[in-house]
Amino acid sequence: MLPAERCSYIIGKPPFLGARNHLGVLHSQFHNAWMRTVAGRLKSDYRYSGGIVYNNSIWPDPTPEQHAVIESCAQGVLNAREAHPGATLADLYDPDKMPTDLLAAHKELDAAVEAAYDVDFNGDEEKIVAHLFKLYAEKAGEL
Repeated sequence: MLPAERCSYIIGKPPFLGARNHLGVLHSQFHNAWMRTVAGRLKSDYRYSGGIVYNNSIWPDPTPEQHAVIESCAQGVLNAREAHPGATLADLYDPDKMPTDLLAAHKELDAAVEAAYDVDFNGDEEKIVAHLFKLYAEKAGEL
C-alpha cells in the first residue's frame, strides 16, 4: 500500500471494543449521523477526519451482552455484503438498489448500537445527533 497524505490509520481501538464491535459502531447510524454533522466536505463528499470526526465521537459503554450483540450484528453486515459477490460498495449502498438482506443487517446493527447508548430514538437522526452533542458536552465538561 502506498498511503497518500490524507490516509489515516486507526491503531488500536477504544478499550471496551473488540474488532467487530468497533466496526459495528463505525458502521452504525449513530456514528454516521455524527460524521454527517461534524465532518468537512469537499464538494458534496464528506471528508472523514480522525481529528474531527473519529477522535471527538462519543463511544457507547455497552454491557457485555450489548457488546456481543453489536459484534454479531457487525458480522451480519459483513455476511450480507459477502452474499453479493462482484457487487461494489457503490452497488451495495445505492439507496434505490440496496439488497434487502444488507438493509436488514444494518437495521439490526443500528438498533443494537442505539441500545448500547441506552436510548430508543427509533433511528430519528435529529434526536441521535442531539443526544451525541449532549454526551460530547458532558465529556468536554469533565476535562
